[in-house]
Amino acid sequence: MKKSIRPRLILLFYYLKPIIPRKIQLFIRQKVARILRAFHKNDWPINYQIKDLPENWESWPEGKQFALVLRHDVESLRGISNIWNLVEMEAAMGFKSSFNFSPERYEVKKELIVEIKKRGFEVGLHGLLHDGKLYSTKKEFHKRAMRINQYLKDWDINGFVSPSSHHNLEWICDFNILYDSSTFDTDPFEPQNDSYNSIFPFFYKSENTGKKVIELPYTLPQDLTLFTILKEKTINIWKEKIDWIVENNGMVLLNTHPDYMDFGNESKKKCMYPYTFYRELLVYIKTKYKDQYIHYLPCEIALFWKNKYE
Repeated sequence: MKKSIRPRLILLFYYLKPIIPRKIQLFIRQKVARILRAFHKNDWPINYQIKDLPENWESWPEGKQFALVLRHDVESLRGISNIWNLVEMEAAMGFKSSFNFSPERYEVKKELIVEIKKRGFEVGLHGLLHDGKLYSTKKEFHKRAMRINQYLKDWDINGFVSPSSHHNLEWICDFNILYDSSTFDTDPFEPQNDSYNSIFPFFYKSENTGKKVIELPYTLPQDLTLFTILKEKTINIWKEKIDWIVENNGMVLLNTHPDYMDFGNESKKKCMYPYTFYRELLVYIKTKYKDQYIHYLPCEIALFWKNKYE
């Protein structure tokens, strides 16, 4: 599809989305995904052509084989209600993660931000409204950028994640952030599916201002894609991709959504999947790759990259 046409279709979809029933949205995405999966069988879930090491690459700290980053995008109040289930589970297993919020889509209490940080986890910004219109026009973007920068300051955070993985790295440089995590190594199922073909962090330098932002692409398929859109019944794709990233010394960055995790009382909802899938993944990493990975929060790996490679 021509690049000039696709952005307009994406924008049209997000204008119509509020009046399209969720069931129909998922049905359409599932049908389209079936076609895309067949078309991209040679570059998803693994694109074997992108395993080159970064320029001047040395190693991860302490000679570790790979880096692990866990992130959660919170899309609704349901997701907020599941945050502590995730925090308790991850902390008990020796993991930590970031939670990214859309503050003008639902209420985010300052006490929640403080408590998440107090527990050693991270908070990031997940757009404002999660309505697909952040990049609709430069005028709209700059208007929202002012509010985004204010939330970054008020919450004392330095990471940004665009809803639906929309991105314009040149515009994103207007944010007062250390890192952005709105791209991916390969993902044909996202609305803006231009893969960045990297399993490592990388720098983006603004053509206009020279400002640099560290980009953290997610490198494992998202949970909604796997279990709702593609209807996978196991985490085998996650495992396969992790094994390949480990072989190539890359960064395992997984984005999941507490909104879609069933902790025992929402199994009848079609978009939900058992939280045990996520727990099984953590167990897999912890047991198969014990002592082989360095586990970072997004801000920590961004700081490492900045100090090492800028």
